[in-house]
Amino acid sequence: MSNNTPLTISTFPHAIIHIDGDAFFASCEQARDPALRGKPVITGKERGIAASLSYEAKACGVQRGMRLSDIRKICPQVIMLPSDYETYSLLSQRFFSIVRRYTPDVEEYGIDECFADITGLQRPLNASYPKIASQIQADLARELGCTFSIGLAPNKVIAKVASKWKKPAGLTIIPGRDIHRYLNQLLVEKIWGIGHQTRSMLNKYNIYNALEFARQNEDWVKAHFYKPHYEIWQELNGRYVLELNTSEKQSYQSIQKVRTFTPPSSNRDFVYSQLAKNIENACIKARRYCLAAKRIVIFLRTQDFHDRGLEIKFSRPTAFPNEIIKVIFQAFNELFDPTKLYRTTGAFLQQLEEFQNKQLDLFGQSLKIEKLTRLWGAVDKIKKKYGKHTVYLGASFYANQFAQHQGARGALPTRKSNLFKGESSRRRLAIPMLAPPS
Repeated sequence: MSNNTPLTISTFPHAIIHIDGDAFFASCEQARDPALRGKPVITGKERGIAASLSYEAKACGVQRGMRLSDIRKICPQVIMLPSDYETYSLLSQRFFSIVRRYTPDVEEYGIDECFADITGLQRPLNASYPKIASQIQADLARELGCTFSIGLAPNKVIAKVASKWKKPAGLTIIPGRDIHRYLNQLLVEKIWGIGHQTRSMLNKYNIYNALEFARQNEDWVKAHFYKPHYEIWQELNGRYVLELNTSEKQSYQSIQKVRTFTPPSSNRDFVYSQLAKNIENACIKARRYCLAAKRIVIFLRTQDFHDRGLEIKFSRPTAFPNEIIKVIFQAFNELFDPTKLYRTTGAFLQQLEEFQNKQLDLFGQSLKIEKLTRLWGAVDKIKKKYGKHTVYLGASFYANQFAQHQGARGALPTRKSNLFKGESSRRRLAIPMLAPPS
């Protein structure tokens, strides 16, 4: 089963870099307020858990997902902040724009990470591949006030290994001839794309580290694994297989919207309103991409983290929240228990397909669809001009009248509590409020 064929020794037939933000959300807060640098900072106060944490907080033993009450016990000096996703998103856009100064071939893989292809740019940029990666890293730190770790390698899988190798602010270069040195130090589950089930299967064949997997016979890999894992195997052997997806996302297989609120509630109308707002938000996104759903899954989560959910199929695809809310009313009544406290509601639009407003006229359906299309088209224009949820359904009244989080968790992020001139709570300029890096 073993294969003694050496890994490729070609250094960089392709030059792929993976750029990964270091504790990005917490770093954004430290960039906004230099007084927070060097201190244990977490975001997620509004959720009651650590959503993101600085390296100083990690050094204290804080882990992601830990409850605030537990964090206080092990790190009394921790600084807890509400998440400011508006600012994080704006800084993410700046992050990608800085990388695109060097190459147009950028795949936005997450809010704080991307792949970039810099193959053949040594002469145009008058710099070696390592120098280009270093310059990008320096630009990001200087202009955003956040650090990023970068991996340079012949393909995406190895670049991802490299970016994780030395954090924070690391720059790790893995040429083709050295791939085996790094893989021999990695457990196989640390490879991007290999999950728990694949790891378990590999372990059954006494394959525990990434190099052992890379050195398996190609026919054996094809016989035991599906295409995605065969492609990973090829890239572990230095081949360039997984091309960058540089196109903007145009479609979705499903759309999910989940809302956690505090304090937890047993008020039926309030909990139903939170679910209705989820459905409105999901439909807004579906209409933006001209999609309609054939079914929906709704769920309620109690304060003790027990979930109950139901799936509802529609008679025809739709992206109109008023139609969906009517359909899920009875399902909600089946799920809701007035003796329990609820903390989260969720809605998942599934079996999405391209929206077609020209359908067979069964009992006047085409006329109804045409009217709803015009109605929600007008609503979307109002929202685009004046802000999201300027117009909303009566079913989501309570969710729109009260803050999502109240009490200690209801503290607003700095960006929402300090507005620029001419801004409102519903409409703001696309400018993050940041202090200049010191």
